[in-house]
Parts: sequence; structure tokens; C-alpha cells
Amino acid sequence: MTKQFAVIGLGRFGSSVARTLYEMGYEVMGIDEDEERINANIQYVTHAVAADTTDERALREIGIRNFDVVVVSIGADIQASILTTLILKEMGVRKIVAKAQNERHGQVLYKVGADRVVFPERDMGVRVAHNLISANVLDFIELAEDYSVAEVVVTSNMVGKTLRQLDVRARYNVNVIAIKSGEQFNISPSPDDVIQQNDVLVVIGHNLDLKKFEEKA
Repeated sequence: MTKQFAVIGLGRFGSSVARTLYEMGYEVMGIDEDEERINANIQYVTHAVAADTTDERALREIGIRNFDVVVVSIGADIQASILTTLILKEMGVRKIVAKAQNERHGQVLYKVGADRVVFPERDMGVRVAHNLISANVLDFIELAEDYSVAEVVVTSNMVGKTLRQLDVRARYNVNVIAIKSGEQFNISPSPDDVIQQNDVLVVIGHNLDLKKFEEKA
């Protein structure tokens, strides 16, 4: 059986998560108090339910414990976000992913039972900043406080060289973990793989080292 997801809060972030999962073929239940949001997203989810998720009885009636992952993406109401997460944890939901407004909100969400906390605005800000630093950076994802993965378009001085010749590990202390070539995705490339024009390097490393690589590559 494929995983089943429930997304609580169908604002911009929640509806985007729900729609993406649905388009990938997963069963998705969308939950929101607002009937208009339910109607706006009904064609992009498997089921859509109007409910107050701070009400444990309402969550039980929905059968929320049957879902593999519940995403709490409640917007401005921090209290409702925290209370919903707490109730889900007490009900025994297997995995809870919660959206946080800020670091303090995130700390509380972890304390009341979230398995993972995401910061959409902060993370998008990080991505945009790295795109502004270097036109070659397509994407930038934080893995931990000091380590990230970046997608970097190869520059003209890289084309025709092998990874061994570029020697980015020694020069920048970062590792190339994959190469994108059009639709091809080369995971764990060998040192003798030749870089082609328009390739994209997927690079992992410490943020400071990635910054040096982005600026000098």
C-alpha cells in the first residue's frame, strides 16, 4: 500500500503540499475550517473535510490515526497549530510534520510532539539569497544548521573536465553527489565522469565551503 497523507490547513503552503502529493499519486485528505478553502482545493485532494482540528472528537471522526503522515500547516493561528500537534501526538499519529512561523514556534512544536518542523518562509529566504549570490545556483536546501545541498550549473571552465580534474573536494572541501544531464540523473558519479555543457552538479558540504564554491566555481 502507498502512504496516506493528511494535510491540516489549506493555505498557500498546505494546498501546495497537498496538491503535489496528490499529483504524485498518493491518497491525500485536505482538512481546513474554512469551507471556501475546502472548495478551492477539492479537485486537488482525494478527500476534503471541513473540521476544527483543535477538537479531538472531530479528528477521531475523520479517522486521523489511519494516516501515515499528518502535515500541520495551520497559518497565523500559532495556538491552534500547537494544540493540533499536541492532540495528534496524544492520539498516536505515526508521523507529524508541522509548519512553524519562527524558531520559538518550532521549538514548541518539537516539544509537544512534532517529528519534523519546517520553516517555509525562512527556507525560501535562504534559497532566494543563494540564487542572488550566484546566478549558477538553481536550488539550495539546508540539511542541518551548518550543512546543505546546492544545485549548481556548471561554468564554461568546468566543461570537458572530469570530476578528478576539478578536484572540488580538495579545493573547496565539498562533495559532488550527483550530476544532472538533461533528463539523466547520475547518482554517485565516478571521478572519471566528464562534465558536459549545461550539466548541473548536486553538491553537499558545510555552508561556508559551499559559499566559496558558488562564488569561485
